[in-house]
Amino acid sequence: MKDFLRLPERLYADDPAWVPPLHLEQRQRVFHNHPLFEHSEVRAWVAYRGDRPVGRITAQLDRLQPPVEGDRLGYFGMLEAEDDAAVFAALLETAQDWLRTQGAARIRGPYNLSINEEIGLLVENFEDPPYIMMGHARPWYQARLEEQGFAGVKDLLTYTVRPDFTAPEVMQKLARRALRRVRIRPLDRRRKAADFEAMRDIFNDAWSGNWGFVPFTRAEFAEVAKMLTLLLDHDYVQIAEIDERPVAFIVALPNINEAIRDLNGRVLPLGWARLLWRLKVRRPRTTRVALMGVRREHQFSRLGPTLAFLVIDAVREAMIKRGVQTVEMGWILEDNAGMRHIIEAIGSRIYKRYRVYQKSL
Repeated sequence: MKDFLRLPERLYADDPAWVPPLHLEQRQRVFHNHPLFEHSEVRAWVAYRGDRPVGRITAQLDRLQPPVEGDRLGYFGMLEAEDDAAVFAALLETAQDWLRTQGAARIRGPYNLSINEEIGLLVENFEDPPYIMMGHARPWYQARLEEQGFAGVKDLLTYTVRPDFTAPEVMQKLARRALRRVRIRPLDRRRKAADFEAMRDIFNDAWSGNWGFVPFTRAEFAEVAKMLTLLLDHDYVQIAEIDERPVAFIVALPNINEAIRDLNGRVLPLGWARLLWRLKVRRPRTTRVALMGVRREHQFSRLGPTLAFLVIDAVREAMIKRGVQTVEMGWILEDNAGMRHIIEAIGSRIYKRYRVYQKSL
């Protein structure tokens, strides 16, 4: 377990863009009682040359994942390795062999460990650090995966934008008109359980038709809510209501990667105090819009993009108030033309590109 968790420290030792993840969080997510395990099976391996760890990988089966063209789909994830074709071959073959024994006919990834967590292999912009809950990689990973017969099946984009953007006049006009019937409000901490359940319901409805969708369970979203409660000010969550019914929401996360870069993954003995001070007093100057959704009943009407803009506009006011200078928005499917149009219209630029790979078993 220690070798699995600590291997990236050596692989990225000379990479200034890498942000060491918190060991405690990684251990809990991969090896302990994460709600994901209620509907998924996860196996993890470390590759050694002699006594030296040189690579790692996981394989996962998710009972909530629907078949793909009639085939059972398995995942791989947490892939890290030296630049050695033999190491990549050994890791990927091991994960594939286990998935075959479980009846999977296709393998897709990297998923760390599900589509609702870190997903995709970084293939563009290795120079800048990743934001919270987005992955990093070495440039050779792409070639090594493709050598093993994996092909890209979907590209995911992240964008950055300054929160003090000026929205196009047509967006502002639609927003003013919509506010006659739409109410925008922040998270209500007095009834946060109801608000979080409404957000889960909106997310599962909004994303249900999207590529690769797997719903958030109540237990998984409760884990998300626990993290949000610790990290967020209430106005970093904005909810849109029509006739008191929640129909859209957005969540912006302080970019914890900005605050932990020099902690080397360790929060003891003094790391916790430094992290809390940086989050609550100094405050990160970067944030990430990590969750967002508009109910499907509105997505193909004029009101749909207007609801998206209204919650974006509300949360950016909270960011400006706290001195945020840059926001990452994503991930966004490359072929999601509607959402890309909205965020490009407010001046966003593509920051990073991630690729999901797939292979027949």
